[in-house]
Amino acid sequence: MGEAIMNIYQKRYKFGDDFTLSKLAIDGTPFDACGYVLEDKVREIAGIPVEKWKIKGETAIPLGRYIMKKTPSERWGKFMWELTGVPGFTGIRPHSGNTSKDTEGCPILGKERDERHGEVSGSRVATAALYARMDAAAARGEQILWFVEGLPA
Repeated sequence: MGEAIMNIYQKRYKFGDDFTLSKLAIDGTPFDACGYVLEDKVREIAGIPVEKWKIKGETAIPLGRYIMKKTPSERWGKFMWELTGVPGFTGIRPHSGNTSKDTEGCPILGKERDERHGEVSGSRVATAALYARMDAAAARGEQILWFVEGLPA
């Protein structure tokens, strides 16, 4: 029997001038308690190295599969979940906020979204819900993977 894995899928669907919205699902099922992810603008160019298209603090992370680990955050002063191995980025942690100004490259979690203004709401509740699901999975010995999917057309 293989190792148990929790898969978190962040599927981008709305690409604004300075924000990106995604829907979030766990193991293929929408997670209503934390249904949305807000990021900075997607600047990724397929096949081009990150350093050629990244603007520090204003760029969504690259597409990919990332291993989640709970690590100490100097900035936040506590242990937080981190997407590890993100090319060209460090300290990428899903956290609460409302607009793309709150991201600095990190995924902002939300229960609801405003597609017109590129904002999420219910962020603290959504963050707590997702962290509780990840904590429970980790306590069961599951590996947690975070998948980022979707580029602008």
